[in-house]
Amino acid sequence: MEKQKNATGRRKEAVTRVFLSKGDGKISINGKDYKTYFPLVYLQNQVEAPLKTVDSSDKFDVVINAKGGGVKGQAEAVKLGIARALLQVNPEYKPALKAAGFLTRDSRAVERKKPGKKKARKSFQFSKR
Repeated sequence: MEKQKNATGRRKEAVTRVFLSKGDGKISINGKDYKTYFPLVYLQNQVEAPLKTVDSSDKFDVVINAKGGGVKGQAEAVKLGIARALLQVNPEYKPALKAAGFLTRDSRAVERKKPGKKKARKSFQFSKR
């Protein structure tokens, strides 16, 4: 891999751009280390998961730009972005990444509020009289 590879990950309202290059395993998100950006361990595991699946946690440096959404949405968007970038590096990673479910874009999003309703589906309290 002579050039850096890039990919996009999305989840809910979060969008991340992932840049993968040869290195020694540094992951930075918006200029910070990923462990300070995502202080919760299960979110850190989400970020590391695609790299651990293909045994390349110490082969690549990952630089990520994340915006929109919340921390969980951003972490899952990062996971998808890293998996897509790894596919560009080596197409032979596809079976392992697909089996782990890292290549599927989770399309669930918040349903819009409807007129005459309190939220998307919740109604106001019914009064008979």
